Amino acid sequence: MTRNLPALIGWMAGTLVSFSALAVSIRELQGRFSVFEMLSLRNAAGLAILLGLALARPDLRATLRPRRVPLQVFRNVVHFGGTYAWAVGVTVLPLALVFALEFTTPIWVAGLAVLVLGERLTGPRIAAIALGFLGVIVILRPGASGLQIGALLVLFAAMAFGVTTISTKALTRTESTFAILVWMNALQLPMNLAGADPLFWTRIPDAPLLPVLGICVLGLSAHWCLTNAYRYGDAILVVPLDFLRVPLIAIVGFALYAERLDPFLFAGAGLIIAGILWNLRAEARA
Repeated sequence: MTRNLPALIGWMAGTLVSFSALAVSIRELQGRFSVFEMLSLRNAAGLAILLGLALARPDLRATLRPRRVPLQVFRNVVHFGGTYAWAVGVTVLPLALVFALEFTTPIWVAGLAVLVLGERLTGPRIAAIALGFLGVIVILRPGASGLQIGALLVLFAAMAFGVTTISTKALTRTESTFAILVWMNALQLPMNLAGADPLFWTRIPDAPLLPVLGICVLGLSAHWCLTNAYRYGDAILVVPLDFLRVPLIAIVGFALYAERLDPFLFAGAGLIIAGILWNLRAEARA
C-alpha cells in the first residue's frame, strides 16, 4: 500500500542516488585513503552533523542517553565489520556485483529471525532463502570462475547487515532512531581510527572535493531517504524500487570504469529479489 506515490518515488530516488554516489566516492578515493581512513572520515562527519542537530534541537538531545548499552555495542561491532567488508568489496569488485550480493541481506534477516527471535519458519521464508542461495550461485558461478575473496567479503557484509537489522529492530523498542545513528558513529569512529594512519587528515585538502563530500554525507542521506520512503509506502513497494540500485550502479560502473554488464549477475539478482518479494507478499497477507 502506498500513502503518497510521488513522495515515495522522490525519497527512493534520493536513496538510489545516495548509495550509488557513495560507492563511486569510495572507488575514487581508494588510491588516496585506506578503507579505515575513509570510514573514519564518514563517522567523524556523521557525528559532527548529528551532534550539531542535537545542539539545535533539545527534543533530539533528550533522546541520546542509551538504555541498552551492551546491545548498542554488539550492534556496532557487527556493523563495523560489515561496513568494512562492504567497502573493501567496492574497491576490488565490479560495483553491480557488490550491490547484487548486498541484496541477500533480507534473506539473512529471514533466517536469523527464525534462529534468534524465534519467529516461525514459513514456506515463503524457506522459498526466499532457497531462491537467495540459488541467486548467489548464479551470480558467482563458483565452478566457472572460482570464488573471489571480495565476493565472500560482501556476502559476510550482507550477513552482518542482517544481524544489524535484527539488533536495530530490538533497539528501537527503547532507543530513538536519532540516538541509534549518533551512537553508531560515536562507537565506530574509534574502531576505524585504530586502523588508520594518525596523520591521514593532512591528506584531505589534496583530495578531490566531491568524493570527500560524498564520503561525509551520502551514508547519512541514503539511510535518511530510505527511512522516509518507508513512511510513504510498504516494503512490498519499497523493495522493488530499491532493487533499481543494481541496474543503476551497473550503468555507472560501465560508464565510469568500463565494467562488463554480466547477464548472469542480473539473472541471479532477479532470483534474489523474487524470493524477497514472495516472502514480503506472504507476510503482508498474513
